[in-house]
Amino acid sequence: MKLHAPMKPSLLALAVLSAVSTSVLAQDNQQQSSEEQKAEEERMEQIQVTGRSVSYANNTTAEEMKMQQTPMTSALSVIDNLPGVLVNEGDPFGSDEWSTSISMRGFQIDLSHQQIGMTIDGIANGNSNYGGGTKANRFIDSENLATVQVSQGTSDVASRSHEALGGTINFETINPSFEQQTVVSTTLGENSAQKFFVRHETGEIAKDTYAWVSFSSQENTDWMDEVATNTRDHFAGKIVSRIADIDLEGYFTYDDAREYTYQRVYGVNQYESNKQWDGLIPNWTGVPYQDQAYRKGWVTHRENMFGYLKGTTNIGNLQLKGNAYYHHNEGRGDWIPYYVVDVTDDGAGNPHSELDTSTTVNGGSPLGQIYFVDREGRSLQPEAGCESSITFPYGGAGAAFDPDCYGPGAVPVSSHRHTNYNKDRYGINGDFIWDTTVSGMDNTLRGGFWYEDYQREEYRSWHKLTDSATSDRWENNPYWIQFDREFPVDTLMYYLENEIDTGFAKLRLGLKQFNVDVAKDDQFDSSNDLDVNSDSDVLVSAGFVAPIPAVRGLEVFGGYAENFAAIKDGVLERDDTDLSQVEAETAENIDLGLRYSSPGLNASLTYYDISFDNRITFISNEDVDGIDFLEAAAGGYVNDGGVESDGIEASLDYQLTENWGVYVSYTKNDSTYIDKAFAGNTVIASADDMASVSFDYSKEGYFAGFSTKYVGERYLDQANTAKTDSYTVSDLYLGTTAYDIGGGIESVEFRFTINNVFDESYLGTIAPGAAWIGAPRVAALNAKFTF
Repeated sequence: MKLHAPMKPSLLALAVLSAVSTSVLAQDNQQQSSEEQKAEEERMEQIQVTGRSVSYANNTTAEEMKMQQTPMTSALSVIDNLPGVLVNEGDPFGSDEWSTSISMRGFQIDLSHQQIGMTIDGIANGNSNYGGGTKANRFIDSENLATVQVSQGTSDVASRSHEALGGTINFETINPSFEQQTVVSTTLGENSAQKFFVRHETGEIAKDTYAWVSFSSQENTDWMDEVATNTRDHFAGKIVSRIADIDLEGYFTYDDAREYTYQRVYGVNQYESNKQWDGLIPNWTGVPYQDQAYRKGWVTHRENMFGYLKGTTNIGNLQLKGNAYYHHNEGRGDWIPYYVVDVTDDGAGNPHSELDTSTTVNGGSPLGQIYFVDREGRSLQPEAGCESSITFPYGGAGAAFDPDCYGPGAVPVSSHRHTNYNKDRYGINGDFIWDTTVSGMDNTLRGGFWYEDYQREEYRSWHKLTDSATSDRWENNPYWIQFDREFPVDTLMYYLENEIDTGFAKLRLGLKQFNVDVAKDDQFDSSNDLDVNSDSDVLVSAGFVAPIPAVRGLEVFGGYAENFAAIKDGVLERDDTDLSQVEAETAENIDLGLRYSSPGLNASLTYYDISFDNRITFISNEDVDGIDFLEAAAGGYVNDGGVESDGIEASLDYQLTENWGVYVSYTKNDSTYIDKAFAGNTVIASADDMASVSFDYSKEGYFAGFSTKYVGERYLDQANTAKTDSYTVSDLYLGTTAYDIGGGIESVEFRFTINNVFDESYLGTIAPGAAWIGAPRVAALNAKFTF
């Protein structure tokens, strides 16, 4: 079994290619015009990571943070060096949402948590969970990402999300250029990675109207066995225009991705036994119990289509904003259970009708499981006294799963299980901003609303494998549809905020409220229908920003906000959940800090204190060995106490010289449970300490950067009995740009990137009792041409 592809030869080849490209362009770079040199200097003089002058902690990514990642890497990765933020991805290029997580101040986005808000150009992205949700990387290509604004705690009162317990992340797309041009980019990397990207800027296509359109296609194999090929095709377009006194902006994107997921490792001992293997196998064995771990059987298909239209106008000192958006999502998650589910009573000794590929059973409860049958489709029993020799996976299996425990002619049978998702979201937003004066002081009153209607459909189909002994090919017609249900959700959020500038400080007070109705419509059994009101109380936010006269550029800020996360439709999936025992999650966030800004220097220091209540958790009443393909373990969702967090976040961005810049961030976080069972224990996956440092260089068309991030120990379980080691990961990039080289080419850029330079082995995303192995070292070379 090939556990880890050799890295050094491909690294060397890419490095040589990069060096050759650099030397070829060296003379052209020396001829860079004075205007281009000036533009480059102005770019380097910009403050790298700016924090807006508001009453809560916030940070914005810079171009250098994008340069630390390859163009193939997901848009999520660029925020990892910001204070308070931890991004983990099991795939070097972000091609696996199953192993992806984001953590801030003890709050999580992962398989089972949606506690951090996420928006695209200020518009709600929909739920960010794995099953039927969508993260920002599905809406934006890395080359079309302008910046990311991270509000770590109290956040903006107008933020459109009912997941934002612990802050909001807003991903901004680039605006069209005033000039017509075309950008063509090609990326090649390890793990058979390749990406082709093209974006055409139209210039002015009508009076005061500009647009761009882009297309990309990429693929890469898994890094462990290099047998499963991830693919992604992405189309996007944006247009801005001014008609009369109205500024218009429109955006559309379509994303089609196929991702082969990595398996989590169950505990530190399994990880220590082989730090480069997740327990999935590259080849089909013909033994169903072992083939449940077949790597190509762990796959997700997702299509997302998203678009919006915005309008802004001013009437005197009143600004009005509005937009409408639509999002369609469909997809499927696959697994290969090592059995066929017995769902029809065919009578003792008769062939199983589930093996007849022409019939489908809708709903109902499983009667048992079918492992081996004779040629007529009748169940077989293992030979008496036979001891199984199967030791993999999940500690092995008994005689019923071992083909050696059956006589000649026994036929293994198994399934291809599909969880199918469809979702449509429609939404509108409206805002006003009214600038006036009160007693001679500048005053701003703003308010607005967000309305969204979405319906998610989820059904699970079980398909018989055509021949379990030879391949994972499956029959198109399912023998069983386990469930089929729809989840309609209506959201209405409205807010009002007033900010007054007293001269010595800006003071703000805001109010907002959510009205959220969540329901489940069971398409097979209406007795399972559920409906829950998830409205919030009136949520208060307040804050101040005050300059310190003694030090120009220095200000003190403070903020308080009551945050809210509605009950998710996923809570209604379980028929045994007692909704009378579940309330929406809430959090009280306090930020207090200092912020300094001047040419060449930007710094911030924030203390935060958070009380998170009514944490929703799934409680299982029984254990199931291996994967619970049928979700048969009894249990339900309950409010299980909460979390208290406090800590400090610090960042420093300093332009050392005309050519050198340094960025440093540090986070000290203490997140503990306050529920009865685990009171005082550290929250799963939260690190007490994180630190990052980046050095960036640019001169005369050459650029380079090196960044390092340290992440402290993290616990794998609520009882705090097992924890991961701390780890340090470094990234390197270097490149060169040449201008006006002839042939209609405005510029050519070559960039060589190595992520995880020292090939650090570590555990990344954490789930209760388990974790995913972090992405290894990977190198990529990008060539970008602008015409």
